[in-house]
Amino acid sequence: MRIAIGADAAGAELKNLIRKRLAGRTDLDLTDHGVPDAADATAYPHIGLDVARAVAAGKADRGLLICGTGIGMAISANKVPGIRATVAHDSYSVERSVLSNNCQVLTLGARVIGPELALRLVEEWLTYRFDETSASAGKVAVIDAWEATANRP
Repeated sequence: MRIAIGADAAGAELKNLIRKRLAGRTDLDLTDHGVPDAADATAYPHIGLDVARAVAAGKADRGLLICGTGIGMAISANKVPGIRATVAHDSYSVERSVLSNNCQVLTLGARVIGPELALRLVEEWLTYRFDETSASAGKVAVIDAWEATANRP
C-alpha cells in the first residue's frame, strides 16, 4: 500500500515516530510530504492539500496527516475533490472511517493523543479495507454523486 504522510511543525515529531515504526514494513511504500522537524514553519493547509492531491491523483492509496489537533489537516484535505478525510482518535472511529465511509485520509492530533495510541491507531487503520458491496457503499455513492455534479463557485 502506498501511503502519503505529512505533518506540520506541531505534528512533525509524531510523524517521524510513525515513519520509523512503519519503515520496516515491506507491504508499505511511504512518501513524506511534510516538514522534517518542528523548525519548519510550513503551514498545515499546504501539507494537507499536497497529501490529499497525491491520493486523489492515484499516486498514493491513502494519506496520513498530523497536526496539533488533526482538524485543520482534515478540513484542508477535504477540499480536494474525491477525498474523504477524517480526524479519529479512537479505535472505533478509525475502523468506521474506512469500513463505513471509505475515508482514504486519516488525520491525527499530536497535541490530543499520545504517541503509543497514535501508533496503534495507524496500525489498525492499515488493516481495514472498504467493501464496495457493503450496506455503506450506497451511502458513500450518494456523496460521490453529489460531488461529481455539484456546482462549484
